[in-house]
Parts: sequence; structure tokens; C-alpha cells
Amino acid sequence: MPASRYTAEQRTEALRIYEAEGPTAVKDQLGIPKQTVMSWAKKAGVRTVRTARTREATEARAVDLKASRQELTALLLDDAHRLRKQLWEPARLVNFGGKDNTLAEVTLDEPLFVDKKNILSAVGIAVDRVIKLEAVDKTGEESGAAVDKWLAMMSGGLRGSSALGGESPPGSVPSVDVDPGV
Repeated sequence: MPASRYTAEQRTEALRIYEAEGPTAVKDQLGIPKQTVMSWAKKAGVRTVRTARTREATEARAVDLKASRQELTALLLDDAHRLRKQLWEPARLVNFGGKDNTLAEVTLDEPLFVDKKNILSAVGIAVDRVIKLEAVDKTGEESGAAVDKWLAMMSGGLRGSSALGGESPPGSVPSVDVDPGV
């Protein structure tokens, strides 16, 4: 096995910086490649802590995406309303073609049945997408609690606790404490 290019002190310092600030900080401060320090961290079981700046940027992006979804939801509802109004408004039928390439045009009191069917289909799709977009935000707000409950249950922290209504989930196996040192 070849000798390491880095001393034990350099590794320790690199892992300390990695844990507090991430791999880019290690590269900038000590000149150790990101992949190298990430490999050391993986072997040592060290995880980097997300910096406050990264966390704030992630939260800001989530807020921006939610606002964008809400805007799209409002626009889709407007579209659905405009489409639905077309069901009862005069409709213009246009036909172009034939052997002489003639243009024929007629105005009807309202669209043909097949056109009404297509309009209602488009309205239904728009409304369905609105419902799905609203569900994304609703589950996004609740998902943190659900994930926390699941993680606690998986790690044995909920054994029959109130988070599951005092019961274990159906089909679950009773938990057993295992000593990892054995």
C-alpha cells in the first residue's frame, strides 16, 4: 500500500473543516481535493453540516417554487373559466380545402356537440391540474411531520407511541434492541 500524501494531522484538520463547512472549504483552505476529503469522511463516518447560507438558499427556493405553483394554479383556473364560457358563446366554423381550395365560413349560436365535448375535456384537465398543484403544497407542509414519524418508527422511537395512535402499524414486527457493538 503506497504511503499517504497527507499526514494524520492534515486529515484530522480536513475532516474538521469538512464537517463544519463542507468539501469546498477544505479544498480552498488546505488544497486537498474534494473527492479525497469526501472519501476520508465516508470512511470515518463524518457528515458535513449544511451551512446556514445553503439552508437559507434552499428555503428561499422552496418559497419561490410555491409562489410559482400558486400563480400557475390561479392562471389555470382563469383558463378553465374562459374555456367553459366558450360552451355557450357563438362559434365560428371554418373549412378550407376541396379541389378548388375554397374557404367556407359559418357562425353558429354555440359550438357543435363534439367541440363542446373537447372544451369540457380541456376544462377538466385544467381543474385536475389545479387540484394536483394544490395537493403538492398541502403535502409539502405536512410531509415533514410524516417523515419525522416514519424515521422515529424505523429507528424504534415510536414503539406504540401516540404518533401512531398507541398502536403499531398493521403487519409490523415487534422491535428488538440490538447492541451494535456485538
